[in-house]
Amino acid sequence: MRRPCCIAVAAVVLLLGGGLVAGLVALRRSGLSARPEPGPVEARLARTVRSLAVAGSVRRLPNPVPLTPRLLAEARAHFADHCASCHGNDGSGDTPLGRRLYPRAPDMRLPATQELTDGELFQTIEEGIRLTGMPGWGGEVSPDVSWSLVHFIRHLPRLTPEEILEMERLNPKSPGEWQEMQEDEAFLKDGTPGPAAPRHRAH
Repeated sequence: MRRPCCIAVAAVVLLLGGGLVAGLVALRRSGLSARPEPGPVEARLARTVRSLAVAGSVRRLPNPVPLTPRLLAEARAHFADHCASCHGNDGSGDTPLGRRLYPRAPDMRLPATQELTDGELFQTIEEGIRLTGMPGWGGEVSPDVSWSLVHFIRHLPRLTPEEILEMERLNPKSPGEWQEMQEDEAFLKDGTPGPAAPRHRAH
């Protein structure tokens, strides 16, 4: 029993040592700038540390919230309003904010995210990830909301153009964007300008 324990400790020490060296090299090259793209070693290290930070009991948790069309629609609306500014409606992370985070917002349609367990996704939503742009939402929303978002993340690779269009209507908008959307819709409907933009930010 002692040997596996020693191997695990040595692996963690080597991992942390490697991370420290990689961090110092990155710091020496670019200072504290978030503009350079993280290197492959740094990205792999971040994924490994994230995995180690999730307790085994949490990692094995199944999603306790039943998947229904209504739940998926509610999760899609929540994602559009709260998450899409960084992650994009389609989960690609290809947004002005997502492209400027360090590390970059991931493309959640890809295996690096889709192969995470339900428990790992839930933990990320609830607790966030330190030293990244991912906040922890635990305590701010019901755990059921986080579990519903896990279902939506699983659905991202199969998101339809109609669903994306619906999400675009739900994205937070500036007054100018709101007015432009209203004018476009009014023009398409009957050729007349839309109503003036509201004075407050739409949510």
